[in-house]
Amino acid sequence: MDCGYRMMSEYLKREGYTINHKKVFRIMKSAQLLQTRITRDHSNKKYVKHRKVKTTRPLECIEMDIKMVWIPQKGKNAYLLSIIDVHSRRILKDYFSFNIKQKQVIELLSGLFEELDYPKNVVIRSDNGSQFIAKNVREYLSLVGVSQEFTHIATPEENAHIEAYHGTLKREVFTKFEYFTFGQIEQILKKYVVFYNNKRLHGLLGKITPMEKWEKDKHLICSREKVA
Repeated sequence: MDCGYRMMSEYLKREGYTINHKKVFRIMKSAQLLQTRITRDHSNKKYVKHRKVKTTRPLECIEMDIKMVWIPQKGKNAYLLSIIDVHSRRILKDYFSFNIKQKQVIELLSGLFEELDYPKNVVIRSDNGSQFIAKNVREYLSLVGVSQEFTHIATPEENAHIEAYHGTLKREVFTKFEYFTFGQIEQILKKYVVFYNNKRLHGLLGKITPMEKWEKDKHLICSREKVA
Protein backbone atom coordinates (compact mmCIF):
# COMPACT_ATOMS: atom_id res chain seq x y z
CA MET A 1 0.00 0.00 0.00
CA ASP A 2 1.36 3.39 -1.03
CA CYS A 3 0.39 6.09 1.49
CA GLY A 4 1.83 8.63 3.92
CA TYR A 5 2.35 8.20 7.65
CA ARG A 6 -0.79 10.12 8.62
CA MET A 7 -2.98 7.98 6.39
CA MET A 8 -1.24 4.86 7.69
CA SER A 9 -2.08 5.99 11.24
CA GLU A 10 -5.75 6.08 10.29
CA TYR A 11 -5.57 2.59 8.77
CA LEU A 12 -3.98 1.25 11.97
CA LYS A 13 -6.65 2.90 14.14
CA ARG A 14 -9.35 1.22 12.05
CA GLU A 15 -7.64 -2.11 12.74
CA GLY A 16 -7.80 -1.47 16.48
CA TYR A 17 -4.23 -0.29 17.13
CA THR A 18 -3.61 2.62 19.49
CA ILE A 19 -0.70 4.54 18.02
CA ASN A 20 -0.14 8.21 17.23
CA HIS A 21 1.06 9.53 13.89
CA LYS A 22 4.47 10.58 15.26
CA LYS A 23 5.36 7.03 16.19
CA VAL A 24 4.10 5.79 12.82
CA PHE A 25 6.36 8.38 11.18
CA ARG A 26 9.42 7.12 13.09
CA ILE A 27 8.66 3.49 12.26
CA MET A 28 8.07 4.19 8.58
CA LYS A 29 11.17 6.38 8.39
CA SER A 30 13.40 3.68 9.89
CA ALA A 31 11.94 1.15 7.44
CA GLN A 32 12.37 3.59 4.52
CA LEU A 33 8.65 3.47 3.76
CA LEU A 34 8.01 7.20 3.63
CA GLN A 35 6.82 8.56 0.32
CA THR A 36 9.22 10.78 -1.60
CA ARG A 37 7.70 14.21 -1.96
CA ILE A 38 7.72 15.60 -5.49
CA THR A 39 9.26 19.06 -5.50
CA ARG A 40 7.55 21.21 -8.09
CA ASP A 41 9.58 24.07 -9.47
CA HIS A 42 7.39 26.79 -10.97
CA SER A 43 10.12 29.40 -11.21
CA ASN A 44 11.05 30.54 -14.72
CA LYS A 45 8.59 28.07 -16.17
CA LYS A 46 8.57 28.40 -19.95
CA TYR A 47 5.29 27.88 -21.80
CA VAL A 48 4.95 27.19 -25.51
CA LYS A 49 4.73 30.29 -27.71
CA HIS A 50 3.32 28.59 -30.80
CA ARG A 51 0.62 25.94 -30.70
CA LYS A 52 1.70 24.46 -34.02
CA VAL A 53 5.30 23.33 -34.19
CA LYS A 54 7.14 23.97 -37.45
CA THR A 55 10.38 22.03 -37.81
CA THR A 56 13.10 21.86 -40.45
CA ARG A 57 15.01 18.83 -39.16
CA PRO A 58 14.87 15.90 -36.74
CA LEU A 59 15.57 16.60 -33.05
CA GLU A 60 14.49 20.21 -33.35
CA CYS A 61 11.50 19.54 -31.13
CA ILE A 62 10.44 16.40 -29.28
CA GLU A 63 7.27 15.78 -27.29
CA MET A 64 6.53 13.43 -24.41
CA ASP A 65 3.36 12.33 -22.69
CA ILE A 66 1.90 9.56 -20.53
CA LYS A 67 -1.08 7.41 -21.53
CA MET A 68 -3.09 5.17 -19.22
CA VAL A 69 -3.54 1.56 -20.34
CA TRP A 70 -6.15 -0.64 -18.66
CA ILE A 71 -4.88 -4.06 -17.53
CA PRO A 72 -7.86 -6.43 -17.05
CA GLN A 73 -5.96 -9.01 -14.99
CA LYS A 74 -4.96 -6.41 -12.39
CA GLY A 75 -8.12 -4.34 -12.57
CA LYS A 76 -6.11 -1.13 -12.78
CA ASN A 77 -4.19 1.08 -15.19
CA ALA A 78 -0.58 0.80 -16.27
CA TYR A 79 1.16 3.82 -17.79
CA LEU A 80 2.96 4.32 -21.10
CA LEU A 81 5.49 7.14 -21.37
CA SER A 82 6.31 7.91 -25.01
CA ILE A 83 8.75 10.34 -26.61
CA ILE A 84 8.25 11.38 -30.25
CA ASP A 85 10.38 13.37 -32.68
CA VAL A 86 8.03 16.00 -34.12
CA HIS A 87 9.77 16.32 -37.50
CA SER A 88 9.88 12.64 -38.43
CA ARG A 89 7.14 11.29 -36.11
CA ARG A 90 9.64 8.65 -35.03
CA ILE A 91 9.02 7.18 -31.58
CA LEU A 92 12.41 7.73 -29.99
CA LYS A 93 11.83 5.97 -26.70
CA ASP A 94 9.06 4.62 -24.49
CA TYR A 95 8.58 3.09 -21.06
CA PHE A 96 5.68 0.93 -19.86
CA SER A 97 5.03 0.32 -16.18
CA PHE A 98 2.48 0.43 -13.38
CA ASN A 99 4.44 3.27 -11.86
CA ILE A 100 5.99 6.25 -13.64
CA LYS A 101 7.52 8.98 -11.52
CA GLN A 102 10.23 11.58 -12.04
CA LYS A 103 12.95 8.94 -11.60
CA GLN A 104 11.66 6.92 -14.56
CA VAL A 105 11.30 10.08 -16.68
CA ILE A 106 14.93 11.03 -16.03
CA GLU A 107 16.16 7.49 -16.72
CA LEU A 108 14.29 7.34 -20.04
CA LEU A 109 15.57 10.75 -21.13
CA SER A 110 19.09 9.87 -20.04
CA GLY A 111 19.03 6.70 -22.13
CA LEU A 112 17.72 8.65 -25.11
CA PHE A 113 20.34 11.39 -24.98
CA GLU A 114 23.13 8.85 -24.51
CA GLU A 115 22.05 7.11 -27.73
CA LEU A 116 21.60 10.22 -29.87
CA ASP A 117 24.10 12.81 -31.02
CA TYR A 118 21.60 15.54 -30.24
CA PRO A 119 22.00 19.24 -31.13
CA LYS A 120 22.38 22.10 -28.68
CA ASN A 121 19.07 23.70 -29.47
CA VAL A 122 16.72 20.74 -29.08
CA VAL A 123 13.44 21.55 -27.31
CA ILE A 124 11.34 19.07 -25.37
CA ARG A 125 7.65 19.81 -24.90
CA SER A 126 5.24 18.26 -22.40
CA ASP A 127 2.10 18.98 -20.43
CA ASN A 128 2.16 19.98 -16.76
CA GLY A 129 2.12 16.48 -15.31
CA SER A 130 3.80 16.20 -11.91
CA GLN A 131 6.53 13.97 -13.36
CA PHE A 132 7.47 16.57 -15.96
CA ILE A 133 7.42 19.72 -13.82
CA ALA A 134 9.38 18.09 -10.99
CA LYS A 135 12.48 20.01 -9.97
CA ASN A 136 14.80 17.04 -10.55
CA VAL A 137 13.57 16.60 -14.13
CA ARG A 138 13.99 20.28 -14.91
CA GLU A 139 17.47 20.33 -13.38
CA TYR A 140 18.49 17.25 -15.38
CA LEU A 141 17.37 18.77 -18.69
CA SER A 142 19.16 22.00 -17.86
CA LEU A 143 22.30 20.01 -17.04
CA VAL A 144 22.33 18.26 -20.43
CA GLY A 145 21.53 21.48 -22.29
CA VAL A 146 18.00 20.67 -23.43
CA SER A 147 15.33 23.38 -23.37
CA GLN A 148 12.02 22.46 -21.78
CA GLU A 149 8.65 24.06 -22.47
CA PHE A 150 5.18 23.31 -21.16
CA THR A 151 1.77 23.37 -22.79
CA HIS A 152 -0.94 25.57 -21.37
CA ILE A 153 -3.59 23.89 -19.24
CA ALA A 154 -6.30 22.03 -21.19
CA THR A 155 -4.58 22.51 -24.56
CA PRO A 156 -3.71 19.01 -25.88
CA GLU A 157 -3.33 20.56 -29.36
CA GLU A 158 -0.06 22.11 -28.15
CA ASN A 159 1.28 18.58 -27.71
CA ALA A 160 -0.48 17.40 -30.85
CA HIS A 161 2.05 14.92 -32.25
CA ILE A 162 2.37 12.71 -29.17
CA GLU A 163 -1.37 13.03 -28.56
CA ALA A 164 -1.98 11.85 -32.13
CA TYR A 165 0.34 8.88 -31.63
CA HIS A 166 -1.43 7.83 -28.46
CA GLY A 167 -4.73 8.20 -30.32
CA THR A 168 -3.38 5.90 -33.03
CA LEU A 169 -2.42 3.37 -30.36
CA LYS A 170 -5.97 3.42 -29.05
CA ARG A 171 -7.44 2.77 -32.52
CA GLU A 172 -4.89 0.30 -33.84
CA VAL A 173 -3.82 -1.54 -30.69
CA PHE A 174 -5.97 -1.21 -27.58
CA THR A 175 -9.34 -1.62 -29.33
CA LYS A 176 -8.19 -4.26 -31.83
CA PHE A 177 -5.95 -6.66 -29.93
CA GLU A 178 -7.24 -8.94 -27.19
CA TYR A 179 -5.06 -8.98 -24.11
CA PHE A 180 -5.51 -9.77 -20.43
CA THR A 181 -2.16 -9.37 -18.71
CA PHE A 182 0.46 -6.64 -18.52
CA GLY A 183 2.99 -8.90 -20.23
CA GLN A 184 0.70 -9.56 -23.17
CA ILE A 185 0.05 -5.91 -24.01
CA GLU A 186 3.71 -5.08 -23.32
CA GLN A 187 4.80 -7.47 -26.07
CA ILE A 188 2.13 -6.11 -28.43
CA LEU A 189 3.33 -2.55 -27.80
CA LYS A 190 6.97 -3.46 -28.46
CA LYS A 191 6.07 -4.99 -31.82
CA TYR A 192 3.78 -2.11 -32.73
CA VAL A 193 6.45 0.56 -32.14
CA VAL A 194 8.76 -1.27 -34.56
CA PHE A 195 5.92 -1.45 -37.08
CA TYR A 196 4.95 2.20 -36.56
CA ASN A 197 8.49 3.49 -37.04
CA ASN A 198 9.50 1.26 -39.93
CA LYS A 199 6.41 0.08 -41.83
CA ARG A 200 3.43 2.36 -41.20
CA LEU A 201 3.05 5.05 -43.87
CA HIS A 202 2.28 8.54 -42.57
CA GLY A 203 0.10 10.78 -44.73
CA LEU A 204 1.46 14.06 -43.35
CA LEU A 205 5.01 12.90 -44.13
CA GLY A 206 4.16 12.34 -47.78
CA LYS A 207 3.21 8.68 -47.40
CA ILE A 208 6.55 7.53 -46.07
CA THR A 209 7.45 5.97 -42.72
CA PRO A 210 8.87 7.87 -39.72
CA MET A 211 12.24 6.13 -40.15
CA GLU A 212 12.35 7.01 -43.86
CA LYS A 213 11.73 10.65 -42.95
CA TRP A 214 14.40 10.44 -40.25
CA GLU A 215 16.97 8.96 -42.62
CA LYS A 216 16.08 11.47 -45.31
CA ASP A 217 16.64 14.51 -43.09
CA LYS A 218 19.11 13.35 -40.44
CA HIS A 219 21.98 15.07 -42.27
CA LEU A 220 20.37 18.35 -41.19
CA ILE A 221 21.06 17.57 -37.54
CA CYS A 222 24.08 19.48 -36.29
CA SER A 223 25.83 17.67 -33.46
CA ARG A 224 26.68 19.54 -30.28
CA GLU A 225 30.36 19.46 -31.19
CA LYS A 226 29.75 21.02 -34.61
CA VAL A 227 27.57 23.76 -33.16
CA ALA A 228 30.04 24.58 -30.39
